[in-house]
Parts: sequence; C-alpha cells; structure tokens
Amino acid sequence: MKRFFGIYIFLFAYTLFAQNGQQWVGHFSYNNIQDITQSNGRVYAASESAMFSKSLITNELKTITSVDGLKPETITAIHYSAEYNRILVGSDNGLLIVVNGDNTFLNKIDIVEEATVQTSKKRINHIAEHEGKAYISCDFGIAVFDIASLEFGDTYYLGPNGAEIPVIQSTVFNGYIYAATATNGVRRGELSDPNLNDYNQWEELYIGSWSGITTFSDNLFGVDNGGTLFRLTSGLQPITTMGSAAVDVRSANGYMVVTSPNRIIVYDEDLLQILQLNGLPGQNVIFTCATIVSEQLFVGTRNDGVIQTFLNNTSISENITPNGPLLSSVFSIEKTANALWAVFGGYNYQFVPDYADRGISKLTPEGWVNIPTEDVLGAKSLSDIAVNPNNTTEVYVSSYHNGLLRIEDDVPVQLYDESNSALENQQQLSGFANLRVNSLYFDDTGGLWMTNDLTEKPLKVFRNGNWTSYSFVDAVSAPKSVTYQKMVIDRNGTKWIPSVNRGLIGFNESLNNKFIVISDDDIGNLPNEYAKCVAIDNSNRLWIGTSGGLRVLPGIDRFLTDDVLSTNAVIIEEDGLAQELLYEQNISDIEVDGSNNKWIGTASSGAFLVSPDGQRTIFHFTKLNSPLPSNTINDIAIDSKTGDVYFATDKGMVAYKGTATEAAGDLSNVYVYPNPVRPGFEGEVKISGLIDNANIKITDIEGNLVYETTSEGGTILWDTTAFGRYKVASGVYMIFIASDDGAETKVKKVMIIR
Repeated sequence: MKRFFGIYIFLFAYTLFAQNGQQWVGHFSYNNIQDITQSNGRVYAASESAMFSKSLITNELKTITSVDGLKPETITAIHYSAEYNRILVGSDNGLLIVVNGDNTFLNKIDIVEEATVQTSKKRINHIAEHEGKAYISCDFGIAVFDIASLEFGDTYYLGPNGAEIPVIQSTVFNGYIYAATATNGVRRGELSDPNLNDYNQWEELYIGSWSGITTFSDNLFGVDNGGTLFRLTSGLQPITTMGSAAVDVRSANGYMVVTSPNRIIVYDEDLLQILQLNGLPGQNVIFTCATIVSEQLFVGTRNDGVIQTFLNNTSISENITPNGPLLSSVFSIEKTANALWAVFGGYNYQFVPDYADRGISKLTPEGWVNIPTEDVLGAKSLSDIAVNPNNTTEVYVSSYHNGLLRIEDDVPVQLYDESNSALENQQQLSGFANLRVNSLYFDDTGGLWMTNDLTEKPLKVFRNGNWTSYSFVDAVSAPKSVTYQKMVIDRNGTKWIPSVNRGLIGFNESLNNKFIVISDDDIGNLPNEYAKCVAIDNSNRLWIGTSGGLRVLPGIDRFLTDDVLSTNAVIIEEDGLAQELLYEQNISDIEVDGSNNKWIGTASSGAFLVSPDGQRTIFHFTKLNSPLPSNTINDIAIDSKTGDVYFATDKGMVAYKGTATEAAGDLSNVYVYPNPVRPGFEGEVKISGLIDNANIKITDIEGNLVYETTSEGGTILWDTTAFGRYKVASGVYMIFIASDDGAETKVKKVMIIR
C-alpha cells in the first residue's frame, strides 16, 4: 500500500498580521488565467501567482496575493468548496494551499515532501470534490484530501502495474471514480472499494490520451486529446468536435462548458447546445477555461485575464481583470519620481536570451499602464530600462536580441540596431544572429551608456544623436565572448561594469581611456570573476555583488590616481565568531536607500537590509517570513521620496513601505509621524524631511535627553525609548534638529500617550 508518508510531518499554517497590509503592497499580473472556480454568487480566477474574485451581488473585486498569505509556486488548479467555504489551490510542485473563509491560509506540503514521487511528477492538474473529499489529480495519480479535517488520505497509483501516470481530471459517477489520463486512457475504480490504492482495483475503460472528464445531467462525458467530446455513459458516443485539443471541461451551475483555445461550447441539462463561441467580437483572445454563474459566462484567457459576458448575448462583454502589470515574473525595474517601469526578460544565468515577445509595464499614481507586445517594434528579450533624467517622457529599453528601443510619451517610436546605429550584431555558434544590448545608464551630461555584449567594442554611448564605441581589447581577454551586467557611473564619470567571468571593469574615457580590472586574484580579492551588480553608497564606496559573495571598494576616487584597486570583505561577528557578510551568496542586486543602508537581493535567499557599514542586518525578508512571493530577487528599486522598496521576483512584485528617504535641501519641511503617538502603538516614530548629517536630540519637557542620533539621508526612526532602555512616559517631547555646522536649526514636538 502506497500512502503519503508526509501526512503528519508538517502542517504550515499562518495568518499574516494586519500590519502586512499596511507595510506591503502587491503588484501581480492577473492576465494569464490558469483556472476558474465559482460559488453561487462569486467567481474566482487564478493566474500563475495570484488570485482574484468578483461578487455578482456587489460587483466587488477582491485580490488574493502573497501580501495576504497566498504563496504558491505556479498555480495550476483551484476549487471552491461551498460546503466548507474553502478554496483549494494547487501548484505545479504539488503544494496545496487551503484558503479558509476567515482569510487564513494552510500550506499542505504532503505531496511536495513525498519522497517516492519524482519532483517533476508532482504537478496538480485538477481538484474534484465529492462527499467531503477532494480528489486531486496529479502527474503521478490521484491524492485524496479530506476537506473537513484538512488531512491527506489514500493515494491512487492507477497505472499498469501501479505505475505513476499523469491524471488530468477525475470525476465521480454512479459509484465509480473515473480518471482521464494523458497516456493510459480513461480508468475507473469502485469508490466504495477500500483498496483503491491497489492498482489491480482499477480498470481501463477506453484507451488513448484524454484531456478531461466530467459528470453532468446523469451522464459521464470525456474529451480526448483530439478535441472530441464523447458521452461515456454507455460506450463511446461522439457529441461534438472542438476543432483543437480541449483545455477545460466542467459542470457549472446547471451547464456543461467545454473550452478549447479558440472555442467554447455550452450545453444545458437537456444536453442541448445553447452556445458555441468562436472567439469574442473584436477581441483576439486565447481561451484557457470558462465557467457559468447566474447565467453569465466567465472566460479565462491566456493574456487578457477574465472576460465576463452573457449566455444569451455574447456581443456584450466586460473585462473584469484587476489592474496590474503584463506579467508577474519581472526581470528588471526602474523607479522615477512619478513612475516605475518594468520589463519581463531577459536572459538566463548563462546569458542565453529567452527570445520572448513581451511588452512593457509602467506603474503610475493612477495604476498600471501597459505597452502590449505588438507595440514594441519586434524587440525581444527586454532586459533593462533607462529614463532620461532631463526628460522623463523619453525612455530607453535594452533588448538582448534586437538592440535598443526608444519610447516617447509611452509609445515605442524607434528600434536601434546595426542598420541605424553603432550597435553590433554578434553571430553565435548556434547560427542565430543576436544584437545583445544590456546595462543602460545616463551620465550627468545626458549621454546614454550601454553594453553591447559579445563584441570587441562593447561599451557604447549615444549622445545628441551621435554614437561612440569603446574597445575592451586591452582590458579583457577574448572580449567577443564576454557578457556584462548593469553598470553604474560615479561622480568622476568612471563607469563600473560587472562582467561575467572577467570580474569588475572600471573605465574612464576622459583619462585617456583608462581601464582597471578588479578580479578574484590576491589583489582584486573578489570572491569569483562572475560580477553581477554594483552600487555606490553615500560614503563614496562601491559595493560589489558576485555570484559567490559580497565585496566593498572603499574610496572609489582612487581610480583617478591608482593603477590597481583591491576590495574588502565585510567582516561581521555572529555567535561570537568573525564571519563574512553574505558569504558565498549569489547576489543579484544592491541598492542604497536614503539612510545609506544597503538593500541586497539574492538569487535564492530573499532580500537583506544591512546598515551603512554592513555590520548590522536590519531585515532579512524571505518567502517564509514576509510577503515576498519568492526568494529569487531579480531586481530592486527604491522610491527616494517615500522610501518604498520594490522587489521584482520571478513570481511577482511587492513593495515594502520603507522609511529611509533621500536628504532634503533644508529643514523647512520636517515632519513627525505619527503625532500624537496613541496607546497601543508599537511602531517607531518617523522624523522625515531632514538634511544629511543633521544632529537630532529628543528631550522631555524638562530638558532631559532621551535620544540622540545623526541622520544619514532624509529620515530617522525613534522607537520611543530612552536610549533603548525603557519606554518613555506619556508627555510632550521636544525634537531639536541642527545641521552639522549649526547654520540651520528646527524644533518640533511630539506627544506620546501611553
């Protein structure tokens, strides 16, 4: 007898605190609908990483994301249980998430942890409910889940000789459980048989490959992989042909709905076809699933979310999809004063382009604005964004396949390639020609710098309509085989360019094209030569992230005078031992906030916030302890005005409401929040609008000093304690602020009520 040995090993349950809703905001795409389910008055839809629902009574739209507690891998199936008021959410790795009616979440990892099943065969394909049990169709068979007790029961390996075979969908009919399998026909077992986990109890009724099965109007129906709908009640009786392979078949509120990518057919309880929908009027959509609630048809699509229409009039339709970016997997982001730009890839770890056609998304104060795929002039594998600081309506996006895209007023207007620019095309061993542009950065004079990978002249600048190229032949070996990551430019005009397997390259054309290469040798001291990211902090230090750890280059002005440069590890004390900060971590991005703290993203360990010198880890956000939807951080961006920190991951983007803002020019706009501090408040008082290096002293009304600090950036926090020893008493506290030279001063008050 095969059972899940992980049933009692681990149950991960949590309710996220209300403060998460205050400190985090989710930015997910709801366009690629994986599945739909319904209750009598609400429809639920799931994209790869998030869900939403619509009430048909109030028309309320509600999203469910990682900020609420939903953290799947990739959602593959959902089911609403009306009897238990629970939503079951299945993932491609076997994770089953239970969303309770009180908005708590249970992560059931029994399938994930099952050692006898290959990882590649744990995908959940469908969830069917019968008499309190959920029959979960997976790529290995069927797992039985008790919806009341929230425990797994038997597992059915129903292939020949007990083989693991992919079950696409299951249903119960006339005392039998039927399974539509991808390779071994339609199989059934008697539901009352206590030994269904014995493969001998299963029989194959019909051979072939099947994509769905359902019970409707006292009949059994199945769809084969050719797209033919059969009545299976007694023999194979063809009903209709979908024209292509069906992707969904279901019984929903008195109707049977069969869906293929370009057709939806609906039957009533008399088995009369009442609707055949061949696309939607004026819309080029690809169907993924469909259901019916209150005589309305809800259509899930691959790229256009959910479209609501009427069974008796499909000429009237409405897209009910929540506002969001085009995709959840965000490759790169760029924050400006009033917008955040996002692109979706990109290339993999080996710098192979994904060759994907994807659009561009822009977050504004009014919501997301999307530039669809068909409008980006054929540019594929979009990897980086640069916004002209002197004209924020002019935006450039690098393509790791086609060159450089220019956007004006949110409209792509020109694609630069080898035919109209100095950009060079590199013929690859595979025979495909690629024009790989990456790493965009504007300098102080308005010049746009970029890397043109796999060429002898990989560094290029576009200024006032003119192009200039710089050779790396004297800096790195075999430059035609080198790829580069995002550069930064310091106040001296030195370009700091991370490279793959050539270390960190410093270059300044105004110093007679001077190069310094920092490598993993005894001089450069990098952990390895795979440099991935760089950031310049407020102390003129260069922070360097590699695939194997972190280094800091102090005093980057030394590039002007020295010929060799050496980096240092950040040594911290942990458990009484000296250790290297982020030892052997694969670092994907480093950003510096307004208080000179460092936000550090990693490829598999989430995000870290460390103090200005790196000696103190302030936060370590992971998928387990925060609303991060994934531990894979692709990019980080900071809003310098608000302190908000955006994390782009492979499963979605979330923003943390940070507090570190950039320094102000004077003290005219200092504010204190909250004020007053009311009973029960457990957070920190924020004093913002500060200038850099301001001295802040907080005293009680009698002049006794309770706190003192110096600002790094525009904001400091006070935990309302007297130097961390005890909470101060109720009363009015004076805040004295002075610039480091004493030329500017400000006095504020804060009232604390315990």
